[in-house]
Amino acid sequence: MLSTLTWLALPSGTALAQKMEKFGPYELYYSVVNTTFLDPEIASNYDIVRGEKRAILNLAVRENLAAGSAARATKLKGRTWDLIQSQTLEFSEVREGNSTYYIAEFQFINEEWRFFEIDFRPEGAEQTYTFKFKQQLYIN
Repeated sequence: MLSTLTWLALPSGTALAQKMEKFGPYELYYSVVNTTFLDPEIASNYDIVRGEKRAILNLAVRENLAAGSAARATKLKGRTWDLIQSQTLEFSEVREGNSTYYIAEFQFINEEWRFFEIDFRPEGAEQTYTFKFKQQLYIN
């Protein structure tokens, strides 16, 4: 499950580092992309500020159903931090056809590990899930 933004953000020949974690019947897809990989026009269309120390977190949730899987709108709350700075993640919802995904911009320091903590509750879910991960980022 790849968003248009993620596909368009990558230069030709770049491998996509999209990952997925399962939470009950839900699959949370996520990727972190340095904004310098974004085409200026695409960044402008999504109101994303490009910069060598700026990145986006892209999230999408799908629910596994008997007839397949379906995208789910999701309530999100999150934060990211490294050894020096902490930021609250402000998510923007993007809907394209049958896909719904969420983008949050953040700043980073070259070669530092970024830690992420996301609380999410898919539409219709009875509980809120917490997801944590870390990723090292580099200036390109």
